[in-house]
Amino acid sequence: MIHDEFYWISQINKASVVSNSREKLLDEATAKLAARGIAAVEKEADVDASKRVKKYIAYEPMVIAATGPEVTILHAGRSSQDILSTMRVAILREQTFELCEALDAVIAKILSLAEEHRDTVVPNYTNGVAAQPNSYAHYLLGFAAAFLRDRERLNQCLVRYNECPMGATVLNGTGWPLNRDDMAKLLGFDRPRLNAFDCTCETPVDFALEVSSVAASVGVHVGSMINDIMVQYAQSRPWIILQEGGENTYVSSAMPQKRNPGLMNNCRGDASDVVSEMTAVFTRVHNLVPGMVDGKSVAKNGRMTKSAVSMLERFLKVLNALRINPARALEELNSDWTASQEIADRLMHDHGLPFRIGHHVASRMVSWARANNVLPQDFPYEQMQRIYVEEIREEFPEGPEVLPMSKEEFLEALDPRKIIANRKTKGSAAPAEVEAMLADFAAGLKAEQGKTNAMRQQVTDAIAGLEAAFAEHL
Repeated sequence: MIHDEFYWISQINKASVVSNSREKLLDEATAKLAARGIAAVEKEADVDASKRVKKYIAYEPMVIAATGPEVTILHAGRSSQDILSTMRVAILREQTFELCEALDAVIAKILSLAEEHRDTVVPNYTNGVAAQPNSYAHYLLGFAAAFLRDRERLNQCLVRYNECPMGATVLNGTGWPLNRDDMAKLLGFDRPRLNAFDCTCETPVDFALEVSSVAASVGVHVGSMINDIMVQYAQSRPWIILQEGGENTYVSSAMPQKRNPGLMNNCRGDASDVVSEMTAVFTRVHNLVPGMVDGKSVAKNGRMTKSAVSMLERFLKVLNALRINPARALEELNSDWTASQEIADRLMHDHGLPFRIGHHVASRMVSWARANNVLPQDFPYEQMQRIYVEEIREEFPEGPEVLPMSKEEFLEALDPRKIIANRKTKGSAAPAEVEAMLADFAAGLKAEQGKTNAMRQQVTDAIAGLEAAFAEHL
């Protein structure tokens, strides 16, 4: 839940009552009077939403009206500046919690899809051209890795900014001996933020800058995956597509055959909006003197996090609607020469041929096949023997003139499934490596969730403790 400005101004006032009473800076009679005034203002605001003001200069007159001017001692050692800064950081903290939760759901779904498609072999593309076979699980885990980096950055950001500005006053501290450590603890922060100028002039801006940067990174990753899927819609027989119906697809008004991927179109637009919101956050604070309000708006910065959460919620719908056809994906692989590099690799590491010579052999093979409209699974072994001899005589006469690959080895080298199974390097698409990454990334997600949940619980427990301590003054 994201609380509004009024809520946090009230919590800051309650913390001031509790902390100043503990420090004997506020006598009990005045503490009780202030507490009754705060409670009365909250009660009125529960009934009349117009009383949920966003600034302390509008909040204080309501407390005075409910009590008397003597309660204004509560504002000693404070300023609207540190109150607003604390409120803004607290709200953005809650907004970031929600962003984390939305990203967690996406990462969990990607890992679930990867688990489901460990044995699905698909083409991957570089420069927009079919490049090499891959397991769909390995492909998905690549995106999971990217999203997990974003997730880690969000937690790092939360830790970095979970420090309380209260006690900074305007920008240089106060002569009032406010217990900043106690105030921070009461409001769920780890500690006070050290430099008072930083507290009110830089932190409220920098927190938004960092969150927007991570949100934009998430948006870029979402857009990248969406666009990679969208390429399939140019094919008459895609191997990956959205389940038809509902909000997933819509029909053309003129062309009956079309099923337009509306859900992905909208999600791609969402991703662009998130990147645009990041640009807006940076633009609002560019070329300003310190402390200006332009970049501190709760509403504007909240729009940035809200757009990121909405994007992730729609992207989760895309992931849930994906339908992968493994047989069609394999057919797509076998209709092109994405396995040709394997020929060059095997001629080198299994038979000692220089890599570039093997590469030229494979290149001649592909050229002949395309000129004669021959697919990999139909390529005649005898033609491969002739091509090999031609290449050796032209570029490597000192090499053996007999193709060292047997027919069985040659056909295996052209099988996308065998290629993936034979990958040797750590982090490759080999089944054992995919299994290891699935476990590692699932553990990574759980760890990041644990960190965020711990901070959320810390805030929840702190506010519950504050409410209990405050209630003793009523």
